[in-house]
Amino acid sequence: MLEGKAVLRETDMPEQMQSHVMELAYQALDLHEVSDCQSIAHYIKQKFDEAYGPAWHCVVGKDFGSCITHLSGSFIFFRVEMMEFLIFKDGRDFCESKEEAIGALQQFQKSDT
Repeated sequence: MLEGKAVLRETDMPEQMQSHVMELAYQALDLHEVSDCQSIAHYIKQKFDEAYGPAWHCVVGKDFGSCITHLSGSFIFFRVEMMEFLIFKDGRDFCESKEEAIGALQQFQKSDT
């Protein structure tokens, strides 16, 4: 487990969500070996999907780069000692996307007849 304080690098996430994700990071670090970045990331992603709906992504590691697009209000990048955490939501909720896809299909079928 890492004992250091989380240092916020960049975010557009509401403060309540920031606190939640940082708490999840500490929980994940308690549950998993520090070297098991994949399990740490999976734990955080799963908990965020449960709390805030699907389509969350989580990257955890010591040295990585990124270039992403994300929904407004859903991005955070922070570190705890030497571990860096990138969490963001990409796209829309699956249910909304599914409804849009069904609507588009129905429109296509109507225009085809």
